[in-house]
Amino acid sequence: MKKNGLLIMTISFFLIVNTVCFWEGQLGLLAFPTFFVLFAIYLGLGIALARQMYFLVKEKLSNKKRLINTGLLAFVLILTFLKPKGLIDFEKFEREDLLIAKREGVANCTTTLKLKNNFTFIERRICFGVTEVKGSYHVQNDTIYFDNVNIGRSTEDFYKFATVKKVKFEDESEQYYLMLHKGLTDTLGYELVITKQIDSCFLFTNKVSLLPLNQLRPF
Repeated sequence: MKKNGLLIMTISFFLIVNTVCFWEGQLGLLAFPTFFVLFAIYLGLGIALARQMYFLVKEKLSNKKRLINTGLLAFVLILTFLKPKGLIDFEKFEREDLLIAKREGVANCTTTLKLKNNFTFIERRICFGVTEVKGSYHVQNDTIYFDNVNIGRSTEDFYKFATVKKVKFEDESEQYYLMLHKGLTDTLGYELVITKQIDSCFLFTNKVSLLPLNQLRPF
């Protein structure tokens, strides 16, 4: 077991890095300490690689097991450097985004909400940690209602519904905002800038409502 410790550590590190998208959203405030630990492990493996290469040169490449382990370790470290988020971009396999709304706050804290074409949503918050909230939604008239919400770590509750606000500027340009509300008494709402909207699936009308095409009515 002790002799295979470096090999086990190398494989474990590779698997953890390449599955990060599945577990980082559940860490909350533990995300940054976890990534710091992973970075420390990466540096430690780099030192181990230098040490193994020294022994390989000393042994004149005669130790085949060390040669294989060193090659695997070098491969993992190089891939991690080139692809720190993993070899596979699993977001490409998710359902299509119908709408994306974002907000950036102080200290580069960001909130991103994505509405998928299968009537599910993902909200991702990055602020001294990573938190994800998932669930489903349905659209009724000019309102998006959130259902079956799965609260992430460090999140106590979530918004009940969302509406759309249109702002017209002096230069005649327009900006649409997604307003998240925790209830009917929440008149201010939490404002996100809509950065992407698929016109073929959703459409803003002149009445500033967000409707599926099959629910549109002439006016």
